[in-house]
Amino acid sequence: MSPRARRPTAPDPHTGGPSRFQLVAVAEALAVLRGFRPVGAERIPVADAPGRVLARDVRTTLDLPHFERSYMDGFAVRARDTADASAERPARLAIVGSVRMGHPVAARLRRGECMRIPTGGMLPAGADAVVMVEHTTEAADDAVDIERAARAGQHVMRRGEDARKGARIFPRGRRLRPADVGALSGVGLDRVWVVRRPRVAVLATGDEIVPPHVTPRPGQVRNVNQYALRALIAAAGCEPVDFGVLPDREAVIRSAMRRALARADAVLVSGGSSVGTKDLTPAVVAAMPRARILVHGVRIKPGKPTLIARAAGKPVIGLPGNPTSALVIFHVFALPLLRLLGGEPRAAAFAPRRAVVAELGERLGSLVGREDWIRVALVARPDGTVAARPVAGGSGDIVGFVRADGLVRIPADAAELAPGTPVVVSVVD
Repeated sequence: MSPRARRPTAPDPHTGGPSRFQLVAVAEALAVLRGFRPVGAERIPVADAPGRVLARDVRTTLDLPHFERSYMDGFAVRARDTADASAERPARLAIVGSVRMGHPVAARLRRGECMRIPTGGMLPAGADAVVMVEHTTEAADDAVDIERAARAGQHVMRRGEDARKGARIFPRGRRLRPADVGALSGVGLDRVWVVRRPRVAVLATGDEIVPPHVTPRPGQVRNVNQYALRALIAAAGCEPVDFGVLPDREAVIRSAMRRALARADAVLVSGGSSVGTKDLTPAVVAAMPRARILVHGVRIKPGKPTLIARAAGKPVIGLPGNPTSALVIFHVFALPLLRLLGGEPRAAAFAPRRAVVAELGERLGSLVGREDWIRVALVARPDGTVAARPVAGGSGDIVGFVRADGLVRIPADAAELAPGTPVVVSVVD
């Protein structure tokens, strides 16, 4: 929708009266965000890859393992030579050598022969099983008594059992875990293609905002959103680009917005997205190159004034100035966008990163037509179930937000959720 396009104004689900916004449903706003694409790729050392998102599939270049190897310390044998072995009537085999780790085995086992073998050692030719050392007794004259019959393939990892050559072990879009780095090196990679970390600009606006070390005077507030957003951006795997706190002057915000669009892949603006005389974000965004205001106003509480736009080909999200509202809107809208820009598949990016099913501890009311996101604390009960208890506080209550473990969504078509209702809690980090 262009900045000048207008929709019929729907009733405000918060008040029931005429809305000052062209409100859309949460699902519609999320659908708009799904239209953005990941940023570019870069090739980095595998050691630096944890937390990054693969830009290409990773496939094996060899069978894994590429030789048959032992699962146990013991003796490599021909299973048929132990067919009748037992503790009472062991099978005696001649020890003809020992497998050395990291070395191929030149000899081939013949009838009645075996070789010592360590865990991970290469199975010698002719052998098809391994007998655990616990089931053997070494005798004189380089012989061993096998006290339990082995079957072919016992304690042996076959060639290609883990993965065949050319198999895909990691798909594009996977966010790599520390353990994945070992697998990458195991398939012969020392560098890997990943999606570049999105650069996300943070613009905080407001004449009333003062630094943390300043004691606020009446009418002033300390700078909460800028610091919280920077931390949330970094936790999402992105690189924050901080433009500081800007005064409520359109020329200043417009200059910062131009620089932000030039340097970053996305822009988050804290404050100024409502319709008051000091709410300058919509006008500033609309003045940017190739600007389209896609959403301005969402049927959600908190965060009704949320703005979503595209400018210079990049996403811009206008967050409410109240701390709790800003953080809720970050988790509902900005976080999935950043995960998408960072290369995660759309289905994964827009799904909760971590969710817990719990029982609602008390009644939650809402207005039909508005989607509510409620802060809750998770409480473990003696019977093993988990309760979700609402955390008190308004949209400006930052202490209330940090006491919460997650958010519960009340659907737009529900007037309330009764106590005991199973709910999905989106865990916030």
